[in-house]
Amino acid sequence: MNDEFEFYAIDPAREPSERAEIKAFLAKSGLTYEDGIEIFVLGRQGRRLIACGGLEQNIVKCVATDPLFRGESLSLTIVNEVINLAYERGHSHLFLYTRPNNIAFFAGCGFYSIVEVPGMVTLMENTPIGIRRYCDGLKKLRQPGARIGAAVINANPFTRGHRYLIEQAVAASDWLHLFVVAEDASFFPYRDRFQLIKAGVEGIERLTLHPGSEYMVSRATFSSYFFKEKNVVGDCFTAVDLLIFRDWIAPALGITHRFVGTEPFCRTTNKYNLDMKYWLQADLSAAPPVNVVEIERTAQDARAISASEVRRLLRSGDFDRIGKLVPPTTYELLWSKYRTAADGASADAAA
Repeated sequence: MNDEFEFYAIDPAREPSERAEIKAFLAKSGLTYEDGIEIFVLGRQGRRLIACGGLEQNIVKCVATDPLFRGESLSLTIVNEVINLAYERGHSHLFLYTRPNNIAFFAGCGFYSIVEVPGMVTLMENTPIGIRRYCDGLKKLRQPGARIGAAVINANPFTRGHRYLIEQAVAASDWLHLFVVAEDASFFPYRDRFQLIKAGVEGIERLTLHPGSEYMVSRATFSSYFFKEKNVVGDCFTAVDLLIFRDWIAPALGITHRFVGTEPFCRTTNKYNLDMKYWLQADLSAAPPVNVVEIERTAQDARAISASEVRRLLRSGDFDRIGKLVPPTTYELLWSKYRTAADGASADAAA
């Protein structure tokens, strides 16, 4: 390696001038800078930026090398530096996004392909058994039936609308697999959401409740979901998430149908529902299609029940209205654990 090359890490949020330089450098390589990246490794020859690679939690992103230096093994060095940083931060299971034509290079860095959106993007992970081991665990939970359903919910928090969706999906299935989004990027933490869902579906038969995983609606498979307030909706991200479901998860459990509620409020979730119909049903995968079934949301006082409305009411401290939208178990948690925060917000608003 040329002794003139220097490699170092920066926090892009603290280095605006270098952040601007990285954006311009990535643009020349046809890549888009991603605001969620927490740390970048930069390679320079003198003052010239010749390579970079970013890390967002356990996801390697934005790896680029100056074309004039691609014979100097810079990409390999950058990737190794990013991997070392990830390990130092406690991340051992890593994901990586790349273009399909770079799969061979990153395979040489110890990454294995999970799913490819043809001509657009490939998601890889740094283990040959990750997704396979997860699906082997799912296979043990298969249930007999010709119509095996699935639903994926975030439940931020769990409402009467979620309960209605699940009841309708179970009624239309021989068995329903219910998955919980595990990512802790919502107002209510995963631990609370999972417990509310577990309590909320009590008494419903022919249902398996699955804890969340990194292979479904996570920062690794669908980061756009967690930035809905910015209306960031990426075709690549929805495709990656949905193709993992179709190619890996659905076959493991024998899933034939996926149930979703209609979405009148959130642009990101509405687009995800639309994309579902294409990526799960179209003739574009060796895996069998998964039929998408939209269920009309149930309403209260002529307005569709939504978790976002519950959060709004919580901020204003309107527990009378909340009680109409959520089951008793959710109401009890909101009252006991989140009432103080709501009261504080109300006091702040009045001040």
